[in-house]
Amino acid sequence: MKQVQLLAPIKGQLIPLSDVQDPVFSQGMMGDGFGVEPTNGQVVAPVSGRVTMVAATLHAIGFVTASGLEVLVHLGIDTVELKDKPPFKLNINVGDDVKAGDNIGTMDLAAVKAAGKQTTVILAVTNTADKVAQLTPRLGNVTAGAVGAQVDLKTATKAAAAPVAAKGNGGKYDDLASQIIMNIGGVENVKSVIHCITRVRFYLKDESRANDDVIRDLKGVIDVAKAGGQYQVVIGPAVTDVYDAIVAQLGPGFGDDDASALASEKEANKAAWKKMTVWQKVKHSLSALIGVITGSMIPVIGLLAASGILKGVLALLTSFKLVSATTTTYVIINAMGDSVFYFLPIFVGFTAAKKLGSDPVIMGIIGGVLTYPTIVAIASTGKVTSHLLGMGINATFFGLPVHVASYSYSIFPMIAGAWLASKLEPWLKRVIPTVLRMIFVPLLEVIIISGAIILFLGPIITALSGALAAGIVKIYELSPAISGLIIGGFYQVLVIFGLHWAIIPIVANDIATTGHSYLNAIVSATMVAQGGAVLAIALKSKVANIKELAWPATISAFSGVTEPAMYGINLKYGRAFVTASIGGAVGGFLTGLMHVNMWGFAGSLIGFTSFVNPKGLDFSFWGFWIASIADIIVAFTLTYMFGFSDADVKNVKTAPKKKHLGEEAAPVE
Repeated sequence: MKQVQLLAPIKGQLIPLSDVQDPVFSQGMMGDGFGVEPTNGQVVAPVSGRVTMVAATLHAIGFVTASGLEVLVHLGIDTVELKDKPPFKLNINVGDDVKAGDNIGTMDLAAVKAAGKQTTVILAVTNTADKVAQLTPRLGNVTAGAVGAQVDLKTATKAAAAPVAAKGNGGKYDDLASQIIMNIGGVENVKSVIHCITRVRFYLKDESRANDDVIRDLKGVIDVAKAGGQYQVVIGPAVTDVYDAIVAQLGPGFGDDDASALASEKEANKAAWKKMTVWQKVKHSLSALIGVITGSMIPVIGLLAASGILKGVLALLTSFKLVSATTTTYVIINAMGDSVFYFLPIFVGFTAAKKLGSDPVIMGIIGGVLTYPTIVAIASTGKVTSHLLGMGINATFFGLPVHVASYSYSIFPMIAGAWLASKLEPWLKRVIPTVLRMIFVPLLEVIIISGAIILFLGPIITALSGALAAGIVKIYELSPAISGLIIGGFYQVLVIFGLHWAIIPIVANDIATTGHSYLNAIVSATMVAQGGAVLAIALKSKVANIKELAWPATISAFSGVTEPAMYGINLKYGRAFVTASIGGAVGGFLTGLMHVNMWGFAGSLIGFTSFVNPKGLDFSFWGFWIASIADIIVAFTLTYMFGFSDADVKNVKTAPKKKHLGEEAAPVE
């Protein structure tokens, strides 16, 4: 039996393919191989042969050897998303001949980590089923160019000349491309074409003109499928080459590399989903949801942290009577600190759309609709004409009674809208003629998505929030300590999904009618806990980009704004959010047990003056500090010991595509 060696493409710790944090590779969908956790960014050729593929984003390279092995080297996980600023430099091109161990480029490990991606380098033999009898990786520390695995070739394996990648002018796959195009009805029957990891996906004007049986029988075609308005030609590992040859013959304007990258990821996720158990699907869905939430927030986390600190400074200035809330100085500084929260739907619409595959500009405009001054005015000052399911009906839409909610400071409606747009947009592009798309796709998308949020999603969230608020009031009336425990433990979960808004009018009414709010004091404790947890991470982590984010997130949380701590660190790394919530439960329990009262809106540590009774200092002030210190100790200790390790940074993966949030500048957000 013939044996060949695969070299490690990079220096680091060589691990089994099953340990790679990507189900497409770890479950062997792309063939046998191994992974390397790199410690150096120099990349070498793992085999001698010809370069058959270099991804446009430079994150993946394909080789074929003289013995016919097709080898894929994938630099990092989810690094295809870094197309705007690829952290790779390659000195090879498609068609180049290389020798095993040749330097072929570099990978900026720090830049990959800073972007929140994993640096794991993966090697897979994509034609394992045809060529490989057994692949044995050599686990442990390896240097770039050292033997990474021994491959036993199947006895039927015969030497094959390295194919030349398709160039549209005599390439290996040109004839297959011509046959496919001819049998789908010719160039004139093609609207556009994309590809995923195994299929070339055509949008045809008339699918009935395609000759399915002839295409299925073409050498190099596995099957034909029709789904989602696409005519799909299943190719297998050579899909990129066939796609390139097809696009070269169709001409400019037909291919879409961004859509192809998105399709590849979706197909990989779909394949992995089919192999999961019910419990794995639940965990995967939750992970995907958290991934989309944190991924949508990461681009604005720095701004949120900076704004939170500025809002904290402003709270101090007003608390100590250095700046009056009635002056233009206050208005200007408040605008600087509050604008990112007030217009958050616009920013989140843009980032969530990029994450979920819809149009970022269109979703930004939809965010603008939700924060449009007259819409905000209806939500805040509109006259309530009736009530339905606990919601105040404050508007009509073509005679239909509507509850218009306030969407400033919120993100869940925008993430849900971006998800809906990712489903609506491809359908609109299929049914609307090309010459009309530029106007009518955004027009219909803005109308449909904005309408869905305002008419349906907003009222649903309001109804859920109202029910939760009523339950919280009942629990508080039953026992302040028990309500403190429950609210302290789960309030920040409500913030994630925007369901915390119903508590605001309760707090506002308390302060307006009695001058104080016991409930607001409990909410304040949840902010302190998030700060305590992220403080532990700031001190424990040795990962530079984590420390850089954790320190300002800590200051922001203690200044009353928990989003940077929650979405940038705690929620993203899972256990830290749980340990922070346990700290919040302890702080909330003590706050309720000691009947701590609060006379202002600003909470967390920065809002300590809100716990001073205007009639004279009483135990609420000291109770606030006791509960806050306990909050920090519990959240800090649990997070430091159990809630986070730097290994979590390597293992976390920004999950595929799915949903939401809320905000807070004071406990009453």
